[in-house]
Amino acid sequence: MSTTTGIGIVLLVIGAILSFAVRDAVPGVSLTTIGYICMAGGVLAIIVGLITNAQATRRHSVVENRDDTVR
Repeated sequence: MSTTTGIGIVLLVIGAILSFAVRDAVPGVSLTTIGYICMAGGVLAIIVGLITNAQATRRHSVVENRDDTVR
């Protein structure tokens, strides 16, 4: 699991808490909307982390062995 995926999970949890569990009101700020934005950012971060992790595991290295002995 990459750091991006971990940050995405944290954003997802914080967003869910702000959206569904917090009932306080801050004047001029919608905590529910901020929670939804955090959850969207978390999902995006998880997707980006999974894509970059999949691309990193696809890389292959090629090793050439040449026998350059002079006779």
